[in-house]
Amino acid sequence: MSDPQRLESVPANLDGGAVLAAWERFVRGEDEVPDVRPLVAISWHRCREQYRVDPHLTQAPVAVAEPDHTPEHGVVVAELGFRAASVAHEVGNAGGLVTVTDATGRILAEWGDQATLARAVDPRLAPWFCWSECAVGTNAMGTALEAHGPVLIRGAEHWCQTLHDWVCAGIAVRDVVTREPIAVLTVCRWRSRLPASTESWLANAATMTQCPLKRRARDSGAELVAAYAQARAHSGAALAVVDTAGQVVIADDMASVLLGVPACTPAVDPTLRWNPGLPELITAARYATRQAAHNPDWVGSTQIFAHLADEPTSISIRPVFSSGRLIGHLVFFGSSDGARLPQPEGAAHLRAQPRRLVATRDNRLVLLRPQEVSVAESQGNDVWLSTDQGRLRAASVSLDKLEGELADVGFLRVHRRYVANLSRIREIERGVKGELSLVMDGRANETVPVSRRHTAAVRRALDI
Repeated sequence: MSDPQRLESVPANLDGGAVLAAWERFVRGEDEVPDVRPLVAISWHRCREQYRVDPHLTQAPVAVAEPDHTPEHGVVVAELGFRAASVAHEVGNAGGLVTVTDATGRILAEWGDQATLARAVDPRLAPWFCWSECAVGTNAMGTALEAHGPVLIRGAEHWCQTLHDWVCAGIAVRDVVTREPIAVLTVCRWRSRLPASTESWLANAATMTQCPLKRRARDSGAELVAAYAQARAHSGAALAVVDTAGQVVIADDMASVLLGVPACTPAVDPTLRWNPGLPELITAARYATRQAAHNPDWVGSTQIFAHLADEPTSISIRPVFSSGRLIGHLVFFGSSDGARLPQPEGAAHLRAQPRRLVATRDNRLVLLRPQEVSVAESQGNDVWLSTDQGRLRAASVSLDKLEGELADVGFLRVHRRYVANLSRIREIERGVKGELSLVMDGRANETVPVSRRHTAAVRRALDI
């Protein structure tokens, strides 16, 4: 598991206290929640502003969404069920409940002692009811679908008041290529702390369940390299292969220049694949993944702005299957075969522009308008924002994700570590070798380097 958040080994604050007082203020409309962990505060913000969940909801709704299950996902659910059942007697004897939930938040199965199962009836903590954040707000199952790593939700940290007597911990098993959740394993108890072994048990169960997914993804990477070699023998067009998430597995000499990745260097391991830094390509690949999943004969085409190109480049996308399973796409440059992909203005799958960016200062949630942010910088495992309120840690842990959210409101990737707000650039400095640096407005006059692979995109965006 990458960068898991550790579950806190402190007693559950079930008698209300500071967290309950913060919850009461927040549901009334206040934004200041200094006594609440950032993970929970960010979730509360989603529940109130985005999902508009009633905090006084007493029961989870019946699950109606049906996720697109693949045989691989079925194996994950079965494996988690086996692991949950294997410790059910231990958790059950301690007065607990174990659940397995699918990617929509629907509980598929549960195990536990009869007294806890009976208490779980009223809030509908039971199979075939939906526990996603958009359905019931902050809870271990739903919040694990939104976060990476183990999640602990205690007492009044739950968004719905009816759950304030519960303590739950969960972890999502995610697709190792797309990072989308497949299922969630959760342990719950009523009015008492969780066993000390809960964190290690959840992490181990998720790690062991993901092992075959990683092996399968590496095998798929090798098959994509073979598909690339076969296509290269029959086509003279610049060619690359991407996985279902749009990450580059291998690219020839010409395609590598356009994508800004090493040439003819296979990246079979899903954790080592190349990020082209081209949101349009990643969007196109994800759209192609959805289309090909329903129509294996689908072929599409679009135009993207590639690196070091002043004009948009035409590409064709052809799905690659292995044993009937979609594993990636061949991308031919300079080709327009297949159905045209929808333009960004009409593409329903594009992410909506964010109304606010969420950052944290100590234990306080800070809501920012995009225009208040000049630069986002990746530093280790964190993303930091240079803002009119100073330097703040972003709630997002991925600069790639933040780049996608801000692309439509004037932000541009200018370096592997930086995304800049184009409207906040005050000066452009040229180095002795032609390299560019951006001087941002604001009190600090921050200078941001522009990498060579992003120079053409910056020049195009600034019309220089």
